[in-house]
Amino acid sequence: MDDITEAVLNRDEVARYLAGNGDAAQARARILEYLEELRTTQRYELYRALEYPLYPILRKIERVGEQTEHAVQATAQGRVVWASNHRSHTDYLVEPLVLDDAGVRPPIIAAGINLFGGPLGLIHKHVTGALPIRRNTKDPAYLITLKAYVGTLLHTHDLFFYPEGGRSYSGELKNPKTGLFSACLGANLPGMSIVPVAIAYDLVLEDHVLARQKVKRRQRAFSRELAEMVRYAVGYRSRAFVTFGRPIALDGYDGESRRSVLDLAQRVQREIGRQYKVLPTAVLAAAMRPSIEKADLESRITAILDTLGATGANMGVRTARDVLASAVEPLETRGIIVLEQGRYRVRERNVLRYYARSLQHLLTPAGATH
Repeated sequence: MDDITEAVLNRDEVARYLAGNGDAAQARARILEYLEELRTTQRYELYRALEYPLYPILRKIERVGEQTEHAVQATAQGRVVWASNHRSHTDYLVEPLVLDDAGVRPPIIAAGINLFGGPLGLIHKHVTGALPIRRNTKDPAYLITLKAYVGTLLHTHDLFFYPEGGRSYSGELKNPKTGLFSACLGANLPGMSIVPVAIAYDLVLEDHVLARQKVKRRQRAFSRELAEMVRYAVGYRSRAFVTFGRPIALDGYDGESRRSVLDLAQRVQREIGRQYKVLPTAVLAAAMRPSIEKADLESRITAILDTLGATGANMGVRTARDVLASAVEPLETRGIIVLEQGRYRVRERNVLRYYARSLQHLLTPAGATH
């Protein structure tokens, strides 16, 4: 056995599972099968070089790192787990590059197993070091193997994951899942911390695709999703703000306590929400009506900005005039709104709501005007 296999099989949760299983040999074979699926390797030199073949996509996205000093501080102090909201498939490209731009070692990234088919899957497994996750499985053998592998992996690598699971199809910040939080705590590494990370885009590349579905009903082939993204990439330009929160020490949390794990997950998700950048397109979307004159729209935007400012939100825009100057043109170009005879009208209601809901966690019910 190699060192990783031996370490996984020797972990307490795996030993208990094998001891309590009627057919230990079959259970062990199942664990080894899942372990082989999870096994990943990161080759940093090749990983960094991927920026060049991916340039046609990355050049469309201006990446902006905020509060990167928190990222640098966390990695200087010990092992780090990065936890982020999930907006787009481009998150997997943008966020690690922002870390690398700040001089921070690249983490292993937990990603949905649908991203691991074909040549792209080989790149993930053998270059970027991505970890394939079966998000909806209930198989105890898989869940135990995943927890044991992550706990082992954290002794040599940092980890980046998305507590929401998949991308937000409706636009809002979703409730966190606790599985990987429990797995990270199971590593039992003194001094390890979680850094909350928030990513926000002026425009999400696959906004029309996500908004049309609203709720993820089934897993689609990534090749089909990629084809749709290419279609909507025509004329696409956006900023991506990646904001790092203060490290959260894990020493006081108990991975064996469901209450403790849930408390940690909810705390991290709240911090992600606080770091989320308020951008003009989202504010305009929250203020829009099916048809509205400029003066009324400015008034509604001002009310939303006042509410957001009072909550201490991470503001990327301060005035209604700046919102209109920055957001109208990209939303018109995207076919989401249109200016006709002095009135702003909605053309893609579901897409507009998708952007409006990205601020839902920051707005009070009275202020949520979408």
